[in-house]
Parts: sequence; C-alpha cells; structure tokens
Amino acid sequence: MSVVQLIYASRPFGFDQAMLNGILSQSRRCNARDGITGALICRADVYMQLLEGSAEVLDATYARILRDERHLEIRRLSYHPVTDRLFPGWAMRDDPARSWMWSQAEVANGAIDQATPLQALRIFERLAAEPAYDDA
Repeated sequence: MSVVQLIYASRPFGFDQAMLNGILSQSRRCNARDGITGALICRADVYMQLLEGSAEVLDATYARILRDERHLEIRRLSYHPVTDRLFPGWAMRDDPARSWMWSQAEVANGAIDQATPLQALRIFERLAAEPAYDDA
C-alpha cells in the first residue's frame, strides 16, 4: 500500500487541556483503527499535525477535521506520497510546540501562511528525532 503524508495547521477554538486530551484520545483510537500514524504539535495558538496513511483514509480524515468545530483557519501545508512513515510506531504522538517552532508573535504575523511544505516537514522531522517522553 502506498503511503501519503499530510501536514496541516489550524488555530484551536477553546483550547484547554481537557479538549486536547479528548482530541488525542479520539485520534489515537480512530488512527489505530484506520492505519494512520502521525504527530500533533499543540499550543494555545496553533495545532500542527502530520498524518500518514493511505490517500483514501487521509482524505476522509482531513474532511472530518475540516468540519471539526475545535479547529479554525485550517490550512493544508503539505500532501504527498512518501516511502517511509516518519512516526511508524505512533497512532498519534503529541508534543507541545517547542521554541524551535514559530513564536506566538510569528504565528500571529502569518508564519503558517508563509511556511513552505519543506519548512513544515522539518518541524516534524525534528520531533521524530527526539526521544518520546512517557506521560503515562
């Protein structure tokens, strides 16, 4: 099966830890069922997510995200076939947005709109290279 990689960003609506926990729980359950892997970087002003799976499943998942009221200003940053998954062991890895990503001021000034697909991918490549923390 060929694998497609999708990266999108959005602005959270009503962001808090309980909502984030709900998103992660739902994502992990549905992604494991659908053969999707990926990561979610989250902060009060930005969600950025990388999803990997079949084109058919990713297209359906992205269509659901576009209808999800927890996301505002959704932008697809990258969509292309890949040889290998970046997060093969993760139904949904989560991580707070790090300092090596855009600052809140940069996001407010349009950094996401100006991001190239390669810049978006580099953020996730950096996350994939870091050891995962155990939040259990």
